[in-house]
Amino acid sequence: MDALDLARWQFGVTTVYHFLFVPLTIGLGVFVAGMQTAWHRTGKEHYLRLTKFFGKLFLINFAMGVVTGIVQEFQFGMNWSEYSTFVGDVFGAPLAMEALLAFFMESTFLGLWIFGWERLPKRVHLACIWAAAIGSNLSAYFILAANAWMKHPVGYEVVGGRARMTDLWAVLTNSTALAQVPHVIGAAFIVAGGFVLAVSGYWLLRTRDGMWRGAARAALVMTALAGLVVAGSGDMSGKLAYEQQPMKLASAEGLERDTAGAGFTVVPGIEIPKLLSFLSTNDPDATVQGTEDIQRRLEQQFGPGDYRPDQTVVFWSYRVMLGFGLSTVGLSVLGLWLTRRRRPMPRLMARLFVLALPLPLLAVTAGWLLSEVGRQPWTVAGELLTAASVSPGVSLTEVALSLALFTVLYGGLAVAEAVLLVRHVRKGPEEERPAPAEAPAERLEPSLMY
Repeated sequence: MDALDLARWQFGVTTVYHFLFVPLTIGLGVFVAGMQTAWHRTGKEHYLRLTKFFGKLFLINFAMGVVTGIVQEFQFGMNWSEYSTFVGDVFGAPLAMEALLAFFMESTFLGLWIFGWERLPKRVHLACIWAAAIGSNLSAYFILAANAWMKHPVGYEVVGGRARMTDLWAVLTNSTALAQVPHVIGAAFIVAGGFVLAVSGYWLLRTRDGMWRGAARAALVMTALAGLVVAGSGDMSGKLAYEQQPMKLASAEGLERDTAGAGFTVVPGIEIPKLLSFLSTNDPDATVQGTEDIQRRLEQQFGPGDYRPDQTVVFWSYRVMLGFGLSTVGLSVLGLWLTRRRRPMPRLMARLFVLALPLPLLAVTAGWLLSEVGRQPWTVAGELLTAASVSPGVSLTEVALSLALFTVLYGGLAVAEAVLLVRHVRKGPEEERPAPAEAPAERLEPSLMY
């Protein structure tokens, strides 16, 4: 094992850990804004209680996401200086827009929302949480646009060994980004929906308060609709992978040779004939490239080397993503059916909601692994190999020490996050106290008024 291997492990560990908080922040912010909107429109107290309750959970997760996200940018300079040098002129614009526009908007209005209770007009206060939620989604857009450029670089030219942006609009409207953004944000809403369902299920097993049935119904609708978005954008991503990342597509399917009418492998030994060709091109008889034939062609184009990603990780990540994601969405559809026409939530469904909490998190983690491992051995497809991206002056010992430090630090943060979330969930929402009536003004005698 050398410094490159450990640097990849470090970036993978810290990125996956950080990404556990990102989708929950994206989806839960919109859910909280929706609850506050319902309270603003109806005046019903239980919407206000849900807003404040899930708002605190949102803030805990948001804070942890900020802390863990800072490390990502440090790593570009620590372990990946050659990569930073190559992509800096392209990445600078979308990442600056994310920090100066989206994150600034998100954090500023979130601060106003936190301290604005009973200080700001109700409509202004409501606008603050919506602005914060929109800011978190904008932040995701800019980061995903930068990430998509690594898989399908556009709007640039290489000058003096560095990529220089020639068309910002092309970078921001990259076809890969336009498919990836709704896919990731839709998955974030599924994660948030699964989280709200787990919390609601926990309380439905302990109380008959109809507030929790309403929260669960809202989460069920959000999860089911997000599932449609994820399915549609996933289909688009698969077709783009056929054109732009054929090695990742072939690795995800375990397809070794160019095959006309390629079948879709559900699990080894179970295959649906011609489905892969149809999903990739809308033509069941189309030819899909295989890993060994792509490897041979890439060696002719770029020279000797292994251009195949880790076949096992990519193959099973794809199936974990599909299986757990579909299970979560299927559970939400079933829950909607069982609670139609104001029917009570079955206790078995409430238990399933609690038990299913890890499923969407595992699905998005597997999807991220599929996306990033499937791009290997490139950091920038066709332009920069991962082996050429690592910092040349970093030793194995230095990377090992920083990896150990981050592992211990993130382990501690994970415990703190879990304790805070569990403690707040068990405590439950606070009862809203009516505002004290204003005392009548004392009548002053004329002699005391002057």
